[in-house]
Amino acid sequence: MKIIKDPVHGYIDVTPCALELLDSPILQRLRYIRQLGFSFLVYPGAHHTRFEHSLGTLYLANVMARQLGLHEEEQNLVAAAALIHDIGHGPFSHAIEPVMVEFCGRSHHEVSALLDDPYLSGCLERHGILQKEVIALLSGNHPLSGIIHGELDVDRMDYLLRDAHYTGAPYGTVDAHRLIRNTCLSEGAITLEEGGINAAESLLIARTLMRPAVYYHHVSRIAEMMLSAAVRSHLEKDTGASPIEFMRLDDAGCMQTLLQSPCDIARILALQIYQRRLYKRAVYVGREQVVSSMTAQKVHPEKRKDISAAIAEDAGVEPHEVLVDIPEFPRSMSVHVRIRNRHRLIGLEEISPLLTTLNETRRGQWRLGVYTPAGHVPAVAASAREILHIRPLTTQERLPF
Repeated sequence: MKIIKDPVHGYIDVTPCALELLDSPILQRLRYIRQLGFSFLVYPGAHHTRFEHSLGTLYLANVMARQLGLHEEEQNLVAAAALIHDIGHGPFSHAIEPVMVEFCGRSHHEVSALLDDPYLSGCLERHGILQKEVIALLSGNHPLSGIIHGELDVDRMDYLLRDAHYTGAPYGTVDAHRLIRNTCLSEGAITLEEGGINAAESLLIARTLMRPAVYYHHVSRIAEMMLSAAVRSHLEKDTGASPIEFMRLDDAGCMQTLLQSPCDIARILALQIYQRRLYKRAVYVGREQVVSSMTAQKVHPEKRKDISAAIAEDAGVEPHEVLVDIPEFPRSMSVHVRIRNRHRLIGLEEISPLLTTLNETRRGQWRLGVYTPAGHVPAVAASAREILHIRPLTTQERLPF
C-alpha cells in the first residue's frame, strides 16, 4: 500500500492495482492536462490537472465502496473505473471537446478504444478486472454506475471541491463525506438515505453557482473558442495531421504544434492565447434576447461557422476574427438517485422544490456570445445583432429582482 498526499483530501491510500494503473503512460499523460482548460487565465491558481482529479475521484470512490459494503472484486472494479474515467480527454480538457467530436467522432467519455492499450489492458487482466465491466460502469450500464456516473457521483464531488480549492471561488463547497455516509444499496441500485438530502442539495447548488463563475466564465469561453478555431484551421490546412493523434497530445504539445502550424490562422490565434491577447465580447446575451432556435437544440458546427462568416462579411472583417459561441442549452438536473425514508423510495424532486429553482437558474445563466478583436467590437456587434435578430432588453427585464 502506498500513500499519496493530496491538498484536498489529505492522505490517499493507493493499492498495488491502483498504483500500477497510475504508472501507465495513459494515466501519466493526465499530469500534463489542465483540469479547467483556460480557467488559469482568469484564476491564476487553476493549474491543477486531470491526474490530481483522478486521484481524488479514486479516494472518494474507495470511501463509497466501503460504505456500500462492496466485496474486494467490486472495490477493485470501482477503483479502476475512477482512475480511468478521464483518460479520453484531449489537450486543455473540455476546451477541445467540440473539435474532438467533429473530427474524431467521439467525446472524452468514450474510452473503450484506449483500454486496448497493452499496458492498461495487461494491468486490468492481472488484477482480474474485466474491460467490459469497466466500460459498462463508465457508460452508466452497470448496477454500480451511480458511484462514478450520476448526478451525485464521486467524480462531481471531487471536481467541485478541487476546482473551488484551486480557483479560490467560494461556491464549490460540498459535504462529500456526509453525502457518501448517507448512501446505500437498495433494490440493487444506489440510494440516498433521508439524512443526506441537505448534502445532496448543497452539491446541486455548488454545480449551479460554479457554472457562471468558473466553468462558463466568459474569458475562459473566449480562449476555448479561439483554441477550437485554431485547431480546426490547423487540421484542415495540414492534410497530413491525424486528428486522433492530435487529441492524444498534452497541453504543451498542443500549443507548440499550433504555434508551429503551417496554417497562418492557427499560429496567430495560438500566439494570441499564449500572450493573453484575447478577443472581446461584441455580443453576450441570454435566452430572452435570442430566437428560440438558438436554445431549442445543439447548434451544428457548420451552422455556427456560417453565422460567423455572415457576420464577418457584413462587418467587413476577416472570417477568423468572428467567433460565435452558442453553448448547448442546459439540460435539467434530474437526480436519479432515489431517497429512502421510513416508508418508501422516492425521487429527490418529490421532496426538494429547490431542484426546480436551480434548473430555472441554470437556464437563466445561458449566454450566446460573439467574440472579436477589440478594434472590431462596434462593427461586429452591429452586424451580429442584425443577423442574429438580437432583441433589446425591455425595461422590466432590466430591473433588478
